[in-house]
Amino acid sequence: MFNKTIVNYVIFGILTTVVNISVFSLFVKIFNIDYMFSSTLAWIISVLFAFITNKVYVFNSQTVAYVDILKELINFSFFRILSLGVDLVIMYLLIDIFNTDEIFAKVIANVVVVIMNYVSSKYFTFRNRRS
Repeated sequence: MFNKTIVNYVIFGILTTVVNISVFSLFVKIFNIDYMFSSTLAWIISVLFAFITNKVYVFNSQTVAYVDILKELINFSFFRILSLGVDLVIMYLLIDIFNTDEIFAKVIANVVVVIMNYVSSKYFTFRNRRS
C-alpha cells in the first residue's frame, strides 16, 4: 500500500522540478543568462509553486489564519534557502569543477534537493497544526 503523502509529494515534486528545470533552461539556453543567476530565478518561481502545492495537496495543512500561513511560508522558505545553497554548490562542483552539462547538473542537484525538501516540509513546516 502506498503512503498518500509520499505519492503526492513525488507527483508535485516532479511538477516542481519540471517548473524549476524549465525556467532554468529558458534563462540559460534561450536568454543566455549566467547559470547561477538563472538557477536562483528558477528557485524563486519553483518555491512559490511548491509552497502552494505542498500546503494544499501534499501535507493538507489546515492552517487558515494569516499569521499561521505566514509562519509556514517563512519556515518553508528558510529550508528552501538551505536547499538552494546545496543546489548551487552541487551545480558549481558539477559544472565548474567536473565540467558537466548545465542541464545534467541541474537534474542531479534537484534529486538531492527534493529529498531534503520532503524531510523539512514533513517534519518542520507542515506538521498538521490546526488553527
